[in-house]
Amino acid sequence: MSVLIYADSHHGKFPKSSLEAVSYGAAIAASRGTTSVVLTIGTLQGDGGLGKAGAQKVLNASSVHTTDSQQLSRLVVAAAQAQNADVIIFSHDIAGKMIAPRVAARLDAGLIPGATSLPASEGAFKIKKNVFSGKAIAELEVTTSKKVITLLPNSFSVKTDGQDAPVEAFQADLGNTTLKVKEVKSEEKEGEIPLPEADLVVSAGRGLKGPENWGIVETLAHELGAATACSRPVSDIGWRPHHEHVGQTGITIRPNLYIAIGISGAIQHLAGVNGSKTIVVINKDPEAPFFKAADYGIVGDAFEVLPKLIEAAKAYNASK
Repeated sequence: MSVLIYADSHHGKFPKSSLEAVSYGAAIAASRGTTSVVLTIGTLQGDGGLGKAGAQKVLNASSVHTTDSQQLSRLVVAAAQAQNADVIIFSHDIAGKMIAPRVAARLDAGLIPGATSLPASEGAFKIKKNVFSGKAIAELEVTTSKKVITLLPNSFSVKTDGQDAPVEAFQADLGNTTLKVKEVKSEEKEGEIPLPEADLVVSAGRGLKGPENWGIVETLAHELGAATACSRPVSDIGWRPHHEHVGQTGITIRPNLYIAIGISGAIQHLAGVNGSKTIVVINKDPEAPFFKAADYGIVGDAFEVLPKLIEAAKAYNASK
């Protein structure tokens, strides 16, 4: 038996969430005394850093460039059967959410989406996950012989002390695609930190009063090395691009630090950010609901508080 991890790449690079899944799968393999095998598609330079993250072997389907989840599920199933894998790991990202359920159905496997812990070290195969928008934790037991898991991003640290892994070419019958891609667009700018990958996020809402005031938010984010985000109303009225919208109907993030500026903290917004390890809220309304979820709160006008934070961040950066 082995543990198979599907590592999705973006523009030829493996995002943090994929490397987390690799390290997570490697930890499960080590605990079970078996091998961690990573499956990738497209062009790969060396082992892509997957060995350092914990992979013991890499299967590279270099000729595969499809985004069709049905084709990719066939590829993963073929790899799982070829490697005799009884545990298959994905990141709980767009690719994982599309492919993992299909793989579980094809293999008649139990599925745990959005796992936040390793399986229990003894006894039944039990894993924890967040439920009710992160307000509670459930422990699920999988009793099937094969198990499919998607790992919630920022739930497991990336291993960096592994060895380079051997790479083997892999092919499988993917069947015909049902999708036709006409155009691919990306709103992300070159050098911009993708929100799902960011450890630090500075976010703002309608309290900034207008798009012309966003420079102060971007300056703070730049000094902190953070990504920028916004609330849904801000993206809906066109102040900021939609790919910055975090919340229940936008992107769900789990950074180490989330700074919310001028955001009231509606439950829909909280559902997308309450997995953050530390939440700092800046709002001039002391009754803002967001303060109840905050680890630290500053009651004050953003246009008075942010310049002081920027000054402090610049001084800290200069002292390093």
